[in-house]
Parts: sequence; structure tokens; C-alpha cells
Amino acid sequence: MIIEKVINNNVVSAFDHKDREVIIMGRGIGFKKRPGEKVPEDKIEKKFVLNNEDEVGRFTELLKSLPLEHLQASSDIIDYAKQVMKGQLNQNIYITLTDHINFAIERQKGGMLFRNALLQEVRSFYPSEYLIGEYAIALIDRQIGIKFPVDEAASIALHFVNAEYNTGMSDTMKITSLIQEVLNIVEEEFQINLNEAGLHYSRFVTHLKFLAQRIFTKQMLDNHEQEFIDMIVKIYPREFECSQKIGNYIKEQYGHSISKEELAYLTVHIRRVQPEIND
Repeated sequence: MIIEKVINNNVVSAFDHKDREVIIMGRGIGFKKRPGEKVPEDKIEKKFVLNNEDEVGRFTELLKSLPLEHLQASSDIIDYAKQVMKGQLNQNIYITLTDHINFAIERQKGGMLFRNALLQEVRSFYPSEYLIGEYAIALIDRQIGIKFPVDEAASIALHFVNAEYNTGMSDTMKITSLIQEVLNIVEEEFQINLNEAGLHYSRFVTHLKFLAQRIFTKQMLDNHEQEFIDMIVKIYPREFECSQKIGNYIKEQYGHSISKEELAYLTVHIRRVQPEIND
């Protein structure tokens, strides 16, 4: 490969055999190098392939003043996440997570404490991503010597939720809050404590994740299944009434309307999650 641009002493960009621009990391790989020279293969530690020129440009700009150790930690965390997560990750995670980790380390060095208000929700709703967050703070402690509180594990976890569901951080935080708000409405309406270890609870939370995602991306299900809707309203009237309350709450708080088909599917999950029915 031929060097296209020297970003700093430890990072260069080049074009691979598929004519894709790649970012190459390695200690001293760009030292005294110039565009047009060969990439020293023995110094290559990591290669990053991003989706488009805009992402390459943003990543390049981020790397100009970034300590190699911070980039290495971020890359190692993403590599681990790819091994344990089933779905595809948006390549933008290289930019967002690297930037976040760099800022978090500098903030921690400066003694600026940070509390994540969604810590408990992230632990409950995104257990796999939270475990990656715990792995991440342990790795940063081991490689860089910076100790983070568990709040940072939740913050890192949310970046992987973003990359998994292709949402922005603002929407991801809204989705996480919305899930908890819906669960609170159900518990209050039926005067129950939901069993967080139960299978129906897990399925309900999964449904709420995708429902919330559809809400904030404006991709709601249409009312094509009228017979199904009518049947659900008839056999589960109280649960459907609860779904309507949830729909009204979402409209008031977030300005999004919920279709009757969405309310019908929500009704089914509310029915299943009630402990007196499933014991």
C-alpha cells in the first residue's frame, strides 16, 4: 500500500487493494514518511475501513491530536464488541467511541465527576452492551491506568446501542427513558411489580426497544390489520386501555402518535407480562 496522507507519527491513510481509503495505525508508522511512499508493513497494528469520504475525513481530523493509547483502547474495545455482539455495528462507532473515550479520559484526569442518570436503565434494558461497557472500563484501567466509575460503563454501552440500532445518542437516550416510562405506566395501571428475570418481561422490553425506535424514526406500523386490532380490543379491553394511556403519554411527552396496530401489539405484550396470568 502507498501512503496517501500522513496524519501524525502513528497514523497514516492509504488505499487498499480494493481502492478503498483506509486509516492505518502503528507506532512510528508515519514518522518521517511522505505521501507516495510505501506503508511500512512491519509497523501496521490496526486498519480502519470506513463507509465514505465524510467519515474518513471526520476520523482523520479526530486522530490528528489523539494519543495513540486512546485510539488503541477504543479499537480493542470495538474488536471485543464485534466478537460478542450478533448484529452489525455502524462503522461510525470508530469515530463516536474514540472521541468519547478520549474526552472521558481527559475529563477523568481533570477530576470532573460524571454521573449517568440512565445507569440502572442501561443495565436492565441493554445487558449485553453494558457488559461491553464494563469490559471497556477494565481495559482502559489496565492499558492506560485510568479508573472509571460504573457510570462510564453505561455511557460506553449507549454508544454500542447507537451503532447497533443506527440511532443518534439523543434518540438512544430518549428511547431508554421511554422504555422505563412505559414500564412504570404498566406497573401503576395494574398495581404489579414486573418480574425483570422473566421471559415475558425480556420480550416486552425488546418490543419496546423497537417500538421506540420506530417512534423516533417515524416508521410506525400502519393500520392494515383491522381484524387483528378489533379482536385484541375485544378480548383484552383493559390492557388495550392501558396501551391507549401509553399512546396518549407518548403523544404528550414526545409529540408522536401511535397507530392502533402498534397499540394492539403493545396490548398483547402487556397481557403476557402480568404475573398473575403467567404464573
